[in-house]
Amino acid sequence: MKQVAQLFFKYGAMNSGKSIEILKVAHNYEEQGKSVIILTSGVDDRAGVGEIASRIGMHRSAVPIMEDTNIFEYVKRENPEASCVLIDEAQFLKREHIIELTKIVDELNIPVMTFGLKNDFRNQLFEGSKYLLIYADKIEEMKTICWFCTKKAIMNLRLLDGKPVYEGQQVMIGGNESYYPVCRKHYFHPKLK
Repeated sequence: MKQVAQLFFKYGAMNSGKSIEILKVAHNYEEQGKSVIILTSGVDDRAGVGEIASRIGMHRSAVPIMEDTNIFEYVKRENPEASCVLIDEAQFLKREHIIELTKIVDELNIPVMTFGLKNDFRNQLFEGSKYLLIYADKIEEMKTICWFCTKKAIMNLRLLDGKPVYEGQQVMIGGNESYYPVCRKHYFHPKLK
């Protein structure tokens, strides 16, 4: 008998290992002969649309989730017997997408594991993260350390021309050239040269 599926949200600051974790989970399922569906937000195009890439060099193709993608219908059509659905960059999803994920769990009995940022550089929740915090059965923080000290990083500092930025558009795709994972103290007082 199949166990009851759940919706998971694993969140962390930049550089907390979210993408490497999703690749590891996919590998573990597939090594056991179990099928997974891997998706990622179509917004993040750093490695190319539909690509999951970790900072340590591992990468894998995934199905991009666009604004009009119905994730429930996609899973139901493509592989309703999947062992797990894995989603990277879940912070960029819309409320409707999160409701579709709950339907995958509740109606298809497939576990869904989502990975993403909780808050943006202004310390506002992303839409996808907000609704995952509301609807997820299990929420787990993935930890990393501050760029400037050894405290836990809980915020993302955006940089523009080497200077901290606290206002602006929520979404600006970037890596270490644009964002640092930081503790609260260094969010407000970064040790920039």
